[in-house]
Amino acid sequence: MNREDGAPRPTRQHATAQAGPASPDSTAPVPPNPDLDCQRCGACCAVFRVSFYWAEADDAPGGSVPVHLTRPAGPLHRCMVGTEARPVRCIALQGEVGKQVGCGIYAQRSSTCRSVEPGDAQCLKARRHHGLAA
Repeated sequence: MNREDGAPRPTRQHATAQAGPASPDSTAPVPPNPDLDCQRCGACCAVFRVSFYWAEADDAPGGSVPVHLTRPAGPLHRCMVGTEARPVRCIALQGEVGKQVGCGIYAQRSSTCRSVEPGDAQCLKARRHHGLAA
């Protein structure tokens, strides 16, 4: 069905995709899953290499990631120590994965870390790797 201006009306799928996940019978966003609490999980910090543009390190103007916790990962990138080889565990991760964790540099973490959201594909993949409910 078209709108008055002739453009097609967005389908429910498109309308909810813009607003966030929706419950099956509504366009209202689904509340976050309390089981996906980052401070109890930490799986993403112990599965993936955390690499980012070199200028995010604090040895560059405006950078925030402590450079002493990083290693070069090519000419334009750095990675967090502990994530460059298996077994992976970021040097900034404190605590026990799946129990209680925290990030020692949370306010200074890289854009790569900031991009992972509770319940997104990366989160769920990391949780499965550690045998946590996804």
